[in-house]
Amino acid sequence: MGMSAEGERAASPREEEWPEAEKAEKLARGAALKWASGVFYRPEKLEGLGQYRNRETQRNSSIQSRLKSTVQSYLEGVSVGLEQLRSAAREVQNVSQDLGAARWALLDSADRFQGFQQMRVLMAEHMQLASVVQVLPQLFSVHEVFSHTLQLLREQNLLEAHAELMMMEHLRDNILSQLHLRGLSSAQATVLSYFSGLQELNESLAKQLWDIVGSSLQLVRDDPALFVTAVRIIEREEKIDDTLLLEATFLPPGRPKGWRQKFYHVLQETITGAHFRTTPMDAEGSGLARHLAVLQKDIVSNLHVVKDLMVQCVPAHYNILSICTTTYHQALTSHLQDILREDLDKQALFLLLEWALRVYPSPDMMGHPDLLPEVDVSALGPLMSPELVDQTERKYVVKVKASVLEWMQRTLEVEFKEWFREEEPETDHQGFFQSALPVIVMQMLNENIQVASLITDSLQQKVYNMALEELEVFLGRLREALVQCGKEHQKDRATPKYYVSYLLAMLNNNLALSSSVSSLHSDTARREVPASLQAALDRTQKKTCQLLLEELLLDLQPLCLQLPSRKWLSGSQLVSSMCEVIDKYAKDFSRVRKPIFMLLLTESELLVTSQYLRALMQKKMVCKSKEERGQLCDRLLQDATQLRELFCGLGLDRSQQSLEAVFALRELICLKDPALLSLEVLGFTTKYPDVSDEHISTLLDLRGDVSKEVRHMVLEMMAQHPQVLPKSYRPIFSTILVPAPELPFCLRKGKCA
Repeated sequence: MGMSAEGERAASPREEEWPEAEKAEKLARGAALKWASGVFYRPEKLEGLGQYRNRETQRNSSIQSRLKSTVQSYLEGVSVGLEQLRSAAREVQNVSQDLGAARWALLDSADRFQGFQQMRVLMAEHMQLASVVQVLPQLFSVHEVFSHTLQLLREQNLLEAHAELMMMEHLRDNILSQLHLRGLSSAQATVLSYFSGLQELNESLAKQLWDIVGSSLQLVRDDPALFVTAVRIIEREEKIDDTLLLEATFLPPGRPKGWRQKFYHVLQETITGAHFRTTPMDAEGSGLARHLAVLQKDIVSNLHVVKDLMVQCVPAHYNILSICTTTYHQALTSHLQDILREDLDKQALFLLLEWALRVYPSPDMMGHPDLLPEVDVSALGPLMSPELVDQTERKYVVKVKASVLEWMQRTLEVEFKEWFREEEPETDHQGFFQSALPVIVMQMLNENIQVASLITDSLQQKVYNMALEELEVFLGRLREALVQCGKEHQKDRATPKYYVSYLLAMLNNNLALSSSVSSLHSDTARREVPASLQAALDRTQKKTCQLLLEELLLDLQPLCLQLPSRKWLSGSQLVSSMCEVIDKYAKDFSRVRKPIFMLLLTESELLVTSQYLRALMQKKMVCKSKEERGQLCDRLLQDATQLRELFCGLGLDRSQQSLEAVFALRELICLKDPALLSLEVLGFTTKYPDVSDEHISTLLDLRGDVSKEVRHMVLEMMAQHPQVLPKSYRPIFSTILVPAPELPFCLRKGKCA
């Protein structure tokens, strides 16, 4: 028991010190028991227990021997490492002792080092003096070199002169750099003063270089070597600039020179000054055309020189052809803008638009086959911006409009004078009257539109719109001229002698203008005639027809004034005379084309009808008996039939005639029973809704047998059945004014007035 307790006390520290080992041992024992129970679970398996024991014993011995060998090798390595650490510690101690001794030795020698500082200063001064001694020969020869370099420049030995100039600059820059590094900036002014001649040499060399660059286009033809020399000098200076800028420690005065950029600038100024800064040229007509032709020739020629010769004289990175092309393009853009600021005429504006939009990119100029593909005009952009093109086109249209307006005015004046000639207007191959007016007007408008189409579609459309507007204005002036001619004719019907013929010619002219307008535009999709222009054409036709009908009316009025009368009732030849007048005018109307002829015939028939009805309603006659009403009915039938047959013979169908109103009116007169007038009038007003109660009352008066009661009943019926005019109805009675009834009681006329 005592041993057991003692063993437990001994085990407890181990468990607390190595809990993992104890746990591993328990797991191993458990695994061993599990294995043994699985192997020896049957009695016959116990016979091999000795073999298993021997095998496991040998295995354990092998594992233990390997463990001992491994542990032994680790222990030997640890022993060697400890010995090396001891040796290193001893060496560190020795080095520490040596450093301490050296420190004390340096402290003892500190006073001696003060003498070395003075030696260092003397050494630096010696080195400076040695450097100065080395460059003294060059310094003493500076002014001599200046003179020699200047002489070389006068002799145009540019490469040699530049070499000496670079040598002098290098000497000066080295001295200035040394002074800069040592902080002796006060001495730099002396050095710059001593080398002041370099400035003059630089300016003299630069002047010659820029003169050469300014004459480069001619030099590459005649003496390319001089131009190549100038380019080589410029490239030398560019390399010096690049080197100094990369070092970025000290930048000498006058650096960077930037001569390559100056080369570009001088070349661009030369191009600009040669062609675009000359004395003011004539910006009108032929002067501008010559100027643009010279520009075209010179620019193409110079670009050929650049492409074929100058490109070979400069490095590839100069892009000299692109630079020159861009310069010409930009200079031309500015030059055209300057020209457009002037008050140019239409020819000059057209020339500029054509040259900028058509000639410039064409194979005759920037698209020349010899310049392709190096010169790509599409990459340069437009010579005139879209805004400037639109502005210039508008200016051109304004100028063309003024010209068209003036030309049309003169044409109208000539036409107006022709109306008063002592001979008929000319006729075409079909015998229709006409004049040269529509041909002149349309030819002028068409020529302007065709000219505009050579530039751009937008310009063509602008001129086309302007042409239609001016044609509309012209038609307004033409109507005014017709009215003026009509007034002159009213004063004296013998003047113009062929008044009717020229009016008929104007109708044919108007028809020709109407049919020609749609052909002004080349694009069939844009040939629609604007409504305002069509209305102007219609108004011109209407006004001309009105003047013709007024002329017909003047000849009919004396005959109509004789209606109605007792003489007329008894068999007068008034209507026959009217037919003769109408037939005469119809023969004249046949000199116009069919659509207008039928219109005139229709309007003439309506005029005759309205005048005939107006004459009946003037209250000149009242039927006194049944026999007179019978005579009136017969006369109305004969007259209406005669007029209807006349117009039918002229080609106007009965359905298109308004004479049916006379036949209908006759029925009102012929009605035997006045009591039936209400129904008859109702039918009449239904057929002719523009008839008024005044018209009906006048017709009832003409009968002479209508009582007040019947009249009241008829008028009351009309009031109860108001009529509405259909849209397609042609008014007949609304144009006929009925005389006001006379007052039944009145004093003498003078006092009544």
